[in-house]
Order: sequence, then structure tokens, then C-alpha cells
Amino acid sequence: MKTGITGASGQLGRLVIEQLKQRGATDSLVALVRSPEKVKDLGVEARAADYDQPETLEAALKGIDTLLLISGSEVGQRERQHKNVIEAAKAVGVRWIVYTSLLHADTSVLDLAAEHVATEAALQASGIPYTLLRNGWYTQNHAGFVPMAVQNGVYVGSAGEGKISWAPRKDYAEAAAVVLTTPGHEGKIYELAGDEALTLTDLAAEISRQSGKTVTYKNLPQGEYANALKDAGLPEGLADALAGWDAGAEQGALYDDSRTLSKLLGRPTTPLADVVKDTLQ
Repeated sequence: MKTGITGASGQLGRLVIEQLKQRGATDSLVALVRSPEKVKDLGVEARAADYDQPETLEAALKGIDTLLLISGSEVGQRERQHKNVIEAAKAVGVRWIVYTSLLHADTSVLDLAAEHVATEAALQASGIPYTLLRNGWYTQNHAGFVPMAVQNGVYVGSAGEGKISWAPRKDYAEAAAVVLTTPGHEGKIYELAGDEALTLTDLAAEISRQSGKTVTYKNLPQGEYANALKDAGLPEGLADALAGWDAGAEQGALYDDSRTLSKLLGRPTTPLADVVKDTLQ
């Protein structure tokens, strides 16, 4: 029984494969990547698979029983890319697809949601049994700005006092590995998020506590925050997206209190404080 993991060279994909290896699945794993040479260090079979080249996908997916479809990184291209994978999976007889979607995708105000909803619809239409892992916000998405906050004494954002149920990538990777290696998950939709629901003000306070330097949270209107990010050197599209996602957080788009993730893991999710500590080291 072979398990394929798309996007295996990415940050989440690598973590999933390491988790699956810890569960003794090394010989059954197939890393599906554009450049197989980039994942030699993972110690598993690797096959060339490009979302944008459908002709590569059927060959890459032959013999795969279970597929973890990790959502692509190219926002705006993912609906088409994911459909290419799903069509190839159907053609070669993949038996089960697990897809990394977005927290509350069907009701989310985030602009990211549309492509995930379209992919979920494509999975339903395919007739292949599937499971949706609707992943919440990675702690690293905000922790990446911690060093700058320490340097400037201010953490800037546009999320107001919106609560964010952060969990780090490793928790989501472990949850994916649990689903892939235990029975009873077909047809399930999992809304996955961290146990803690905190704000950017809380994040600034935690940075202050650990760094020994006072860091305050400065909330800006969405447009002003986007401009500040551009002034800091971020590309226009990314700056606008980050500001928009923060604004979505203020509306509750990154909040969930179901604790479904910790239930899958069988342990509490990793606290924000731990990720801040790792970032400051």
C-alpha cells in the first residue's frame, strides 16, 4: 500500500514525511515533487510530479493507494492545479485522498477560501473517498515577524483584537500523519486549530516576556499595514495578502475552539510561547 505526498519538498510536506517515517511507513512512502533530487535527504522514494504538467501526474500516481494532497503555494493557480491532480488520481485508481484545506473554508471571509472550496467540490465530484484537513493558521505565519518586532519595539498588524487559534506546522503535520495511518477518517471534515485563542497583543506581550525588551502591538488599518509591509520590502501582492488575512482575523476567520486538532494528536497543541522561544533562539 503506497502513500503519496504532494509538495513533499515544502515545509509542511517534509514534516509530514518525517512523522510518517516515525510511524514505520518509510518503505511505503512516495514523495511527489517537481524536482526529486531536492528530497533525497528524506530517504523515501521520490517521483517527478508537477501540478502544471498533467502529463507527469498519472505516471507519478500509478500504484498510489492513498494520496495526501497538500495545497499548492501559488495562490490564484491552485484550483486548476489541484483539479489536475484529482483527475490524474481518478484515472489511475487512487483509493483515498486527504486534502489540506483551510479552516472553515466554506464560510471563511479570507480570499484564500475560494480555491479551497473549489478543490473540495472537485474532490466530491470525483467519486474518490476523501478527508478534509481544514488547517488553521500556522503560528509561524506571525512568528516570522518576531525578530523585527524585537528590533523595533513594536509588532505591527491589522488584526485588532481578533483571536487567532495558532498551532505550528509540526502539529498539523502530525495530525496528517495520524489520519493517514489510523482507520476511520474517510468522509470526515476536520476543522483544525490550536487550543489557545490569542491576539497579536498577546503575541507582543509574549515577545516582551521572552526577549526582555518591551514590545507593544500597533494596530493599523488594512491599507496602512499593507503599505508598511511594502515599505519594509515585501512584494506588493504579498503585502496586500498579509494585511487582508490580518483583517480577516479581526472578523474571526482564524478562530476555532473545537480543539479537534488536539483530539487527533492525543495531546495539547504546541503553545505560542514555545514557537516564540524557537524563533528568538
